[in-house]
Order: sequence, then C-alpha cells, then structure tokens
Amino acid sequence: MNLDFSSFYDVAILALRVIVAIVFFSSGRSHASDPQGRAKSIGLSPAATAVLGVAEILGAVMVAVGIFPRIGAMVLIFTMLGAIYKKIVVWKTGFYAEKGYGWHYDLILLCACLVVFALPGGIVLVIV
Repeated sequence: MNLDFSSFYDVAILALRVIVAIVFFSSGRSHASDPQGRAKSIGLSPAATAVLGVAEILGAVMVAVGIFPRIGAMVLIFTMLGAIYKKIVVWKTGFYAEKGYGWHYDLILLCACLVVFALPGGIVLVIV
C-alpha cells in the first residue's frame, strides 16, 4: 500500500507559518508593550527591547500573511540567533536548563524559521 501524504503539504506549511507567527507576534507584543520590564529580564536596553519587539511583530506578520515571508523569516532567524547566543555565551544556559528555559526551545523556533525561509511562500490571507 502506497500512502501519499503530499496533499497535506500546503496545510502543513500553512500550520507551521501560522504557529511561528503566533509565537513571535506574542513575544514581540510583550517586548514592544513593556520594553522597560522586558529589558530587565533579557538584559537589553529598553530601546533595543522595543526595536526587538517591533522586529518580531513585523516578521511574524510577514510570515503569517505571506507578504515577503522569506524576509520575515530572516528577521526572525536573526532574533533567534541572538537569543541562542545570549543563552549560551552570556548566560551560560544549558540545552535543557535546570532553572528557567534552555536554548532547545530557541533552536526549534530557529529551525522552523529556516524551513519557512527555504520554502517558496506567498499570500496566505486574501481580503475579498
């Protein structure tokens, strides 16, 4: 019996793009709406935290809606590379941290963004 799951390709890619967008939009909103408070927890200045938040929001919208999704994915890839760098080099966090979050979560999001970047993308939501 030959099972063909290729018909689920579009749905799977759409699901990946939407989930990536939800995660980054939520994170970006939290950074942009309270840069002072978030800056303390991530070790950046409030201005850099606000810029990070706006970048995450824009990247998430681009990925979800399909307007320049590769550019949006690249923005999100750079945010994840920064997060992973900070956790490994600055905070000395392990892959699975005993306290707090390890960088395994960031690596999964980075890989998801790499998939979005590697695939052809386009408009997902069409306003009629």
